[in-house]
Amino acid sequence: MSSRHRARRLALQGLCCLDAQGAKASELVHEFINDGTEDSQTLQVAHVLIRDAFADWPACDQFLVRHARHWDLVRLAMVDRNILRLAAYELRSGRAPQKVVISEAIRLAREFSTAESPRFINGILDAIAKEIGRDAGDLPSVTSAKEGVGDTDLDKKAEEGTEETGGQ
Repeated sequence: MSSRHRARRLALQGLCCLDAQGAKASELVHEFINDGTEDSQTLQVAHVLIRDAFADWPACDQFLVRHARHWDLVRLAMVDRNILRLAAYELRSGRAPQKVVISEAIRLAREFSTAESPRFINGILDAIAKEIGRDAGDLPSVTSAKEGVGDTDLDKKAEEGTEETGGQ
């Protein structure tokens, strides 16, 4: 399992905690991540993903509402909702290839959600990726407060091995 995937797993867990308990749980999430057994780079990437995805929730939720037709966002399973938020943030940021972001989200769904979730998540993220691709010039730049933190070659290398992507 790649370092970047382990960071995404931690970020998903942190986002679920924030979803359930609100911003008041930020310190608890921070402690949870730091108590992990991962290397310092993985922990740092997880912290950045949580911070930036949480800050970008309103914009990500707008994408999800538009593309999760017939689904009220609050009625989605918490894990699915936060996999989608994390991936929507990553798609908006453009810091990882779209295929990798979608593949990683599907992988998280397989690990943490129901048997139907990977297909559901794939469909929504594929639609979001297409919209972002069409409107790339119209979107505000989404960047980390610490530029470059979390950017690794792992995502670019993983793109070459991606088997499952949008459009399925």
